[in-house]
Amino acid sequence: MPIDFERLRNIAAENNRYEVQLSRLRDAGKQISCITDAVEKSLDNIEAKERSFVIYGEPQSGKTEMMICLTARLVDSGFSVVVHLLNDSVQLLQQNLERFQRSRLAPAAKNFAEVLDPDISLRTGQHVIFCKKNTHDLKRLNEKLATVKSKVIIDDEADFATPNSKINRGEVTKINKLVGDLLGSSGIYIGVTATPARLDLNNTFNNNNEIWVNFPPHQEYTGQDVFFPVATQASQYNLKLLPDAHDGPKYLREALYRFLVRVASINLSRGHEENFSMLVHTSGKKIDHKADKKPIDDAFQALGDPHSPKFIKAATEIKTIADSLYGPEQANRILDYVVANKDRYNVIILNSERDKNTDFKSATNPSALFTFIIGGNIVSRGVTFDNLLSMFFTRDSKHKLQQDTYIQRARMFGSRKAYLQYFELTIPNQLYVDWHKCFVFHKLALEAIRAGLGSPVWIGDQRISTVAPASIDQANVALDRGEMSFRLFDYDPRVANVIDSGGSSLTKLGEIQHFIGDKALPDYLLRYVEITSQDDQSIAIHQPASIEGYKEAEGLDKSKIERRRGFFGKSQREKFPNATHHFAIFHNGKGKARMVYKFVGNIAFIKNLKHV
Repeated sequence: MPIDFERLRNIAAENNRYEVQLSRLRDAGKQISCITDAVEKSLDNIEAKERSFVIYGEPQSGKTEMMICLTARLVDSGFSVVVHLLNDSVQLLQQNLERFQRSRLAPAAKNFAEVLDPDISLRTGQHVIFCKKNTHDLKRLNEKLATVKSKVIIDDEADFATPNSKINRGEVTKINKLVGDLLGSSGIYIGVTATPARLDLNNTFNNNNEIWVNFPPHQEYTGQDVFFPVATQASQYNLKLLPDAHDGPKYLREALYRFLVRVASINLSRGHEENFSMLVHTSGKKIDHKADKKPIDDAFQALGDPHSPKFIKAATEIKTIADSLYGPEQANRILDYVVANKDRYNVIILNSERDKNTDFKSATNPSALFTFIIGGNIVSRGVTFDNLLSMFFTRDSKHKLQQDTYIQRARMFGSRKAYLQYFELTIPNQLYVDWHKCFVFHKLALEAIRAGLGSPVWIGDQRISTVAPASIDQANVALDRGEMSFRLFDYDPRVANVIDSGGSSLTKLGEIQHFIGDKALPDYLLRYVEITSQDDQSIAIHQPASIEGYKEAEGLDKSKIERRRGFFGKSQREKFPNATHHFAIFHNGKGKARMVYKFVGNIAFIKNLKHV
């Protein structure tokens, strides 16, 4: 029988890679609605001729699976080359590349070094290429892709290394220039990150924050709302707050014993064994990692010498902890399990992006019953830890926290619901308070985008900076404006009656919200004000004010009710001298109005005005 070449051509032309990936996830019992939502909105942007935008989602929320599906959709749409850029870490590249290859994506993802051979042409066929963000690799990839026009750059952890930190000096950083060269005049840039503030305030590749794509977390995800809830609620996990001046080795040993007890309890109760890990994240200095390893080694050496006084002390401490957590009936079984499995542990130090001898895979997917990971900056971004059960986090909090850096350090986020009740975060009290505030500020900004309220306003204070100052495009960003504004609404003078009515300020704000809509006065802001208000006098609700008579000036747009320097003046604030939260409706005399919120205190509001 002769070969039916036309049939073969039809098979080769089939564009069903995206559906194949979705089917793979469905078969694995994974939720796909969050992925399809982000992928389709990204394609909508591309079809609308948008050449630079951001996909943002929570840390460890499944962005890699989303990027696999997005790549499949882009290949189905006919793009010749999809390049994935990753941080300059061999281990991270291998972790992500392996996940792509195991997904059965066609064409198979390749390390850029595999396609550099002159005999391999990228001008025909379709290609998925992985490349680290370093000057050497990017230069070589640029040379190979110089003549390829149909390409999409997906920049994982896009806010790291890619933004131009020399923007205010009229210069361009090497990585920013090389990524720009890779894009050329026709490439499409998609930045993917959990912390998009730096990309926004840097105007990286002129990304437009009004068309950013939200990647919502899946149903099994535990993140900010669990570990750093805005409202006071019963904790769903185990939070162990340390004194700010703490004895590191002592508290680390105690946290280690609690980890052993909880692993034993899980495996005894389920009847089958799983391996779990504990992350020790105390410093960015390599010398400190060896000091962190010593208490762990000492604990297992004590358990390994049953005739020594140290064994008696260790066993007694473990029994006491097991008794306090699970009662005396279970304590002996748990202690027996720990002692019987004392040799099934592994300590892995991750302290260098270029340490090729490190067992990175065993760290991220624990191969030993009791796995301990000690690390600094390399574990702070992009690394997914499966079966992470405990995190001992004591990074120095004496200095100002950079919001994007600390949000990325939340390695306890992820698919933790199956064992969330066992999870423990051990952390100094002040560091937790500051970390919590980082996420509250971050949530306020992102909720504004999710609600379709326009450009986000990034928030910092005397303890927390939004991003590295050098990365902020000062020509197009308003600093210290101190105001947040929300969606325009149709002005009705009767709203003043609500302000004049009785009741508390929070009650009035709720009534105003009902009157003007939750897009014009969002729920998340009211929750924030509620938990940060000392008393009713700290909230001021001003009477509506018209801007119709305002003089035309640079930065004033009466139709949009926007003003670069804001609307709240000193004389307005002095009417309520004890207030820290100020609300006022400004209307333009043409039927439109906007609610404006101002916080008085050591908080800086930062907004990109380039697209206003």
